[in-house]
Amino acid sequence: MSASGPPIGESSLLIARLIADQVDLLSRIEALKAKLEPEGMAFSASAEQAGPRMLLEFQTIGSRRILRDSLEQVFPDSDGMIADNSIEVPALFVSDMDSTMIGQECIDELADYAGLKDHIAAITERAMQGVLDFEAALRERVGLLKGLDEGAIQQCLDERIRPNPGARILVETLKSKGCKTVLVTGGFHHFADPVAQQIGFEKVVGNRLDVAGGFLTGELAGPVVDSAVKKSVLDREMGVLKAGTTSLAAGDGANDIPMLRAATIGVAYHAKPKAREAANCWIGRGDLTSILDLLGVPRDEWSGS
Repeated sequence: MSASGPPIGESSLLIARLIADQVDLLSRIEALKAKLEPEGMAFSASAEQAGPRMLLEFQTIGSRRILRDSLEQVFPDSDGMIADNSIEVPALFVSDMDSTMIGQECIDELADYAGLKDHIAAITERAMQGVLDFEAALRERVGLLKGLDEGAIQQCLDERIRPNPGARILVETLKSKGCKTVLVTGGFHHFADPVAQQIGFEKVVGNRLDVAGGFLTGELAGPVVDSAVKKSVLDREMGVLKAGTTSLAAGDGANDIPMLRAATIGVAYHAKPKAREAANCWIGRGDLTSILDLLGVPRDEWSGS
């Protein structure tokens, strides 16, 4: 399908892709047209099937903010991406772990074995919302776990920690396309290393819990992986790749924002409001394979199922 409009030039081109329900699709495209054309943003549109939903693409020239606001008003239940000029499979993928590649916050689940889950989870939530300083909140939570048997970590991994739907398919498919994959987390290597192996990440950057005599000391071993470190990992990895290549980052919390903004495509995955606002790709309904649909990777080329 298409919406009429003047030819769209190459300069300042914006490309938006959405995964949307088929219901009232034509009327919603007309509603989008009514919002954008008064702003001088005539667009072309196309659509194709993406599983049970539709993958829409809009091309226009103008304000990214107006386009984003209009899309979210007209297609509020959709997952989407806005990019400049073109959308390409990335050469680098850097992702957060907790509540992004896995469905849990590891420290909250571990705290349950110490009878402190509600207390620690409340601190985690405020940190991810950006209300608390990340490092201070991390050290406070780790301190509360002092004396916990190290064996609780493996028990937690076995009983609680599960990849989010589509995680392995996403990572393995990107790797099959020549993309380097890095898991970078404000969580802990005790969890991140086995999770990375299970999902397929090639490299892990994370914090380390200090353990002595088989018990957690309540301290961290080594420097803290915070928002600045996450961004620096992306910058460093991009520095060894060919100039102009595409980077992809995914996260859900406030400490992911610098990384999401630095990436060519920053994905806010079922994210907190501040992270969603900072990202140019947002997924709040689908699973992690929605990223592949938005990148335009054909489903018959997906790997890792």
